[in-house]
Amino acid sequence: MKGRFISKDVCCLCAGVKADGFFEGIWPIPHGVSLNAYAVKAKKTALIDLVRNWTDAPKQIEEGLSSVGLALSQIDCLVINNLEPDHAGWIREFRRRNHSAEIVATRKGCDLIRDLYKVENGLRLVRDGDSLDLGGGRVLTFFETPSRNWPGAMATWDSSSGTFFSGDAFGSFGAQGDRERIFDDEFDEGEHAFFEKECLRYYANIFSPFPDFAVKLVQKMGGLNIKCVAPSHGIVWRLKPREIIDRYLKYASWAKGPAEKAVTAIWGSMYGNTETGLSAVIEGIEAEGVPCAVHRVPDEDVSWVLADAYRSAGLVIAMPTCEGAMFPPMSHALDMLRRKQMRGKKALRIGSRGWSGGAEKDYRAAIEGLKWQGIESYEWPGHPSEKDLEALRGRGRELARLVAKSRA
Repeated sequence: MKGRFISKDVCCLCAGVKADGFFEGIWPIPHGVSLNAYAVKAKKTALIDLVRNWTDAPKQIEEGLSSVGLALSQIDCLVINNLEPDHAGWIREFRRRNHSAEIVATRKGCDLIRDLYKVENGLRLVRDGDSLDLGGGRVLTFFETPSRNWPGAMATWDSSSGTFFSGDAFGSFGAQGDRERIFDDEFDEGEHAFFEKECLRYYANIFSPFPDFAVKLVQKMGGLNIKCVAPSHGIVWRLKPREIIDRYLKYASWAKGPAEKAVTAIWGSMYGNTETGLSAVIEGIEAEGVPCAVHRVPDEDVSWVLADAYRSAGLVIAMPTCEGAMFPPMSHALDMLRRKQMRGKKALRIGSRGWSGGAEKDYRAAIEGLKWQGIESYEWPGHPSEKDLEALRGRGRELARLVAKSRA
């Protein structure tokens, strides 16, 4: 893809990755992901972030540079906002091709460059609020944005163009770049709806355990006249930058209090008995006018389960007892909900207990510490009777009413 100018002398270099596989080795990306780097030209030229050697991403970045009359050898400063390999993995090759450029990072970032990428020379340490003068009146300012998943991260601000280079924050899954498009004003309503879903999935998979990260970053942005938000993944927001900022603040708020007035049902069934019981619960939920998203494990990857579970105030966990314990695929799903700190949900657990029971005990242990407000669980032996189904419809109604009363 050719380089696309955000403003005069500020260029987006987008590498679209559409290979089969997973982001971070775990999250499916059937629609790909974009790796965004940026060039800022003045008397000196800065390159903000890199890529890793993933499909032909380095080639795409070099082609983007060439399309605007630049080469790696002409870069005076390499700014590394994020030390993860998808943004910094190509540092050693960059240094081999360019011996003189300064590599700019936070103190922890410099430590990680030495430790992870074995580059020792030409590192420039910057702290929160430090700046880099590129000449001609263009100055880059840096804001430290560490999080528990990747310490050493920062964001970069170009006051001349009003562009905020945010790193992973404000990003999404999904590869842009078809028909040379990358900016928010180049996508129609339907495409934005698609990317919004991919944005939520990205946030739920990556950022949900760290809600304070987004809030603190927005606080740092408070006094800036932002005209463009330029993340390391996803759409570049030059028309409505506030839209993506507000979206992330909304997502962050869901970790502190009730989310949307909706329910997500996560279920698994060995012989159809739990599935039959779940159908009755969903009837009860929908009778109260509350929407319900449904995900079956292990059929669906937990990536999509997390996205709907994160946005929903209510959860239904439906699984049978298997060998005296919890249905194994549900153990994985609940472990991911715990890892992603999905606290404060309104929850109902149901399932066929077979001849022994045991799933309920495992379930209670799995959700300990998540502070879920539970509707009384309901189990039954074998196939649910009509009496069981009526009770399950009632449990669904009870959960839906509790969700409907959640503070917006």
